[in-house]
Amino acid sequence: MDLAARTRWLYDAARRRLAALEGILVLSASTEAQELGDMLVTEGVVTAAARVDAYHIALAAVNGMAYLLTWNCTHIANATKRSAIEACCRARGVEPPTICTPQELMGDQP
Repeated sequence: MDLAARTRWLYDAARRRLAALEGILVLSASTEAQELGDMLVTEGVVTAAARVDAYHIALAAVNGMAYLLTWNCTHIANATKRSAIEACCRARGVEPPTICTPQELMGDQP
């Protein structure tokens, strides 16, 4: 594939990805989400080095998402952390999302 064809292919691929995102809800970052994320770190549920993961959880919870799908089984979809994540969310007055991997949600579907 020459450079011009490769450039067209990359442009088309990017356009298709952007089109696939149309209509997908963008969650709003808020003080409430930041405070919950900070609490997850302060309480030792998520390490300070993984603070961005704490905010990922907090954004989903504060915005009322039913599910948080992730392949991050170290800091987010971790059965040993689940009850502590849920307790922090509820202490802040928000219902935690069901946290799981896409495979867990989809089961044996192809």
